[in-house]
Amino acid sequence: MLRKIVIIIFCLYPLISPAQKKQKLSSFFKAVELRSSDLISTENLRQARIYFLQKVWDSTLIYASKYINANELNKRNNDYAYFFKAYSLRKKKLFEQSKKEFHKISETFDFYDKLSVYMGGIALEQRRFTRAIYHFERALKNIQSEAMIGVKVATLENNIGLCYLHLEQYDLADKYLLRIIKKLEAAKDTLKLIGTYGNIATMYYDQNLDEKAIPYFKAAYDLSKYVHDFDLRRKTAKNMSIVEENKKNYIKALLYRKEYEQWKDSLNDQNRIYETAQLEKKIAVKQKQNEVDRLEADNKVKAAQNKVFLYSGALLFVLLIIVFTSYKGKVKRNKIITAQKEDLDALNATKDKLFSIVSHDLRSSVNAIKRSNAKLLGNLDTQNKNEITQNLQQNSSIVNAAYGLLDNLLNWALMQTKQSYFEMTELSLFRITEHVAYNYQPILQEKKIAYTNSISRKTEIFADQETIKIILRNLLDNAIKFTKENGSIHLYTEEKEETYVTLIIEDSGIGMDNATQKELLKNTQLLSKKKHEDTIGTGLGLHLVKSMIAKNEGKFNIESEVGKGTKISISFLKQKPNGAS
Repeated sequence: MLRKIVIIIFCLYPLISPAQKKQKLSSFFKAVELRSSDLISTENLRQARIYFLQKVWDSTLIYASKYINANELNKRNNDYAYFFKAYSLRKKKLFEQSKKEFHKISETFDFYDKLSVYMGGIALEQRRFTRAIYHFERALKNIQSEAMIGVKVATLENNIGLCYLHLEQYDLADKYLLRIIKKLEAAKDTLKLIGTYGNIATMYYDQNLDEKAIPYFKAAYDLSKYVHDFDLRRKTAKNMSIVEENKKNYIKALLYRKEYEQWKDSLNDQNRIYETAQLEKKIAVKQKQNEVDRLEADNKVKAAQNKVFLYSGALLFVLLIIVFTSYKGKVKRNKIITAQKEDLDALNATKDKLFSIVSHDLRSSVNAIKRSNAKLLGNLDTQNKNEITQNLQQNSSIVNAAYGLLDNLLNWALMQTKQSYFEMTELSLFRITEHVAYNYQPILQEKKIAYTNSISRKTEIFADQETIKIILRNLLDNAIKFTKENGSIHLYTEEKEETYVTLIIEDSGIGMDNATQKELLKNTQLLSKKKHEDTIGTGLGLHLVKSMIAKNEGKFNIESEVGKGTKISISFLKQKPNGAS
């Protein structure tokens, strides 16, 4: 039973030693202060950073949580908020909550590699020694990383050895604990040497290797005389008492036991001295506050005497400000009214242009159908089947184009009035493209266009399904419209960015010059002019496409050359962004 008491004392010592409580990672906190100096755009996160650097964990936790609850869409800021919160929870011994917050931090975080050290420490505190070993060994692999500032190899190896000691895997514990003895002796780190000596002694003592264990117990006891830590001296003396008692040396055991009691009393005295000092400090603060209150009372009397003079000057100053503000407000309102009138004129011009072009194209479509129907009736009389087939195909093409025009007009109107339903979810890009392309198979076959879809079935995007279908319909319709017979249309994807999947729609059509490309890429509400009089279109379709891509947080680009085809690139989000609701 006595032997078991020694083991418990030394195995728990590295978890509760005063040296670790007082350890300050000054170099690490300076690095955090430097790297996070730009976190000032959001008040809650700025306050969380200030309290973190001051090591006020309750306030750090409050402001970091406020920032996270605000659902800010900034990955780097979110990482720091999660880190501040997790670190504070760890300091407050709320280990399970701390682990959850650490897991939310992305791999791009400035100090991501160091998270293994914190996770290992939490596992060690929770006595999950196998898990702690996993984290500490992972930290050892990344010890050369810039993020591992303030972490020492000896500390990690000591913790790993301690875990193996708890797991009673003595060979592995012996390997790690003995290896760091020389490092600690060279560094003259007395506190860690005492703890390591105690761990090694416990390891041997647990295996009944008293001859090996006792010298390390003695070394820990001797070193404790050189540190100003009563609790540490008390523990080493108590263990020497237990060792001597196990050896039946009761006189020595009694001497060590008296020393243990002496240091226990000294520790109690030290605590009382600390409490007395705190009380004296409160009294001094109260006295100082009384002096401050008296000074404030004197200042109030003097301030009252000056108020009469200040009020008259302030009143005159306020009147001048009111006059100036009134004049400035009137000028500002006039500017706003002028700007609103210009915007309204621009919107009316766009509306007039839209209705003019739409009505012109619809009238052209109706006239074309009338002429085609007249020919069709004539061919019915003559039973000319070839001409009848051509007339019907022409009618179908005109009706499809007019339908597409009206569909785009309806979707544009819904967007302008904000009546359209919009919900971004995870979608299969291959399935959507195939679904849209299915409706164009008859036209593709008619024009003998080779259509290929090389998109992987595993490729997923984060977007709104209905707007993606509208985008694909317009772009495929344009690709087919401007691709001649026996041409080709190819759909495939590229992943050049970490957060985006880029869909490519490449055709072998007539292409376009640089000026046309720049015009189509402009972010404007005005409609593009028609470049091809033999096709029905207002430019509304492409404007609708760009608006919907922007709403899906995507990107749009055009690459083309006259006579050599066009390549349309649309970049969609791969997954839901962090912090998105």
